[in-house]
Amino acid sequence: MYAYIVHRILATIPVMGVVGVAVFMLLHLTPGDPAAVIAGDYARPEDIARIRAQLGLDRPVHVQFLTWVGSILSGDLGVSIFSDLPVSHLIGQRLEPTFALAAATLIFSVVIAIPMGVLAAWKAGTWTDRIVMIFAVLGFSVPVFVIAYAFMWVFSLKLGWFPVQGYKSIFDGFGPFLHSITLPTVALGVIYVALMARITRASMLETLQEDYIRTARAKGVDNRTVLIRHALRNASVPIVTIIGIGIALLIGGVVVTESVFNIPGLGRLTIDAVLRRDYPVIQGVILVFSAAYVIVNLLIDLSYTVLDPRIRY
Repeated sequence: MYAYIVHRILATIPVMGVVGVAVFMLLHLTPGDPAAVIAGDYARPEDIARIRAQLGLDRPVHVQFLTWVGSILSGDLGVSIFSDLPVSHLIGQRLEPTFALAAATLIFSVVIAIPMGVLAAWKAGTWTDRIVMIFAVLGFSVPVFVIAYAFMWVFSLKLGWFPVQGYKSIFDGFGPFLHSITLPTVALGVIYVALMARITRASMLETLQEDYIRTARAKGVDNRTVLIRHALRNASVPIVTIIGIGIALLIGGVVVTESVFNIPGLGRLTIDAVLRRDYPVIQGVILVFSAAYVIVNLLIDLSYTVLDPRIRY
């Protein structure tokens, strides 16, 4: 087990190395001169030269990369071109809303999707199964911004149950926080629920056909014990896997959802940085999102040793 854990941890190093190269090259693969693009159409040559020096573009590429990696390892993500503030400071200011939205969406999706998938597999071929699958197909087919605007129109403008936009920190009280985060969470969670429910159903259907399930039923074990203790536990590895893979979908959805609901998180920071071509901020945010994705999938891989004893050995 320890060899597996060490192997998975070491495997993240080259992955983060590839991510680092890709994030660094983002600045150099941009069409045209990034400094001229940032400076604008009416910039003077000395303004462009100043921006090139600020970004370090006047040095050789390998020197730029080594300097950038050294700064990253020391915790320095650079300085924003437009706000003149450290990128790490800007990310720290926006981290809490994004983390709260992502965590709430993940919890909501797991709590709703897994019972739906188990129920659909147990009632396979019935109207219950068809209703769950119709929801899964529709939920995964409709873009998140369409779902968000539809929920906003119904539950905010028509019914007045939730605020249209804005975010309340959890430190301002759990009630206001829950009131402001519920609608974005449900809107973002619909796609994640649809994906997870489909995978849960497929994994459960396969597991329910195994010999040990028929043996447990022949011994008179009740359906609840068969579904939860025997079937769901043995079907959990694909389900947990799709949770990790879906983190990429969740990150992309966070960017759109924060823009729709005017939540001051990393998604809004990313959109603002892209519109202003603030490359240090773009690089810093992408690096943080990529690191979060790699770490979550590392934790998912390590959880396999708990869920499946065969991997442990």
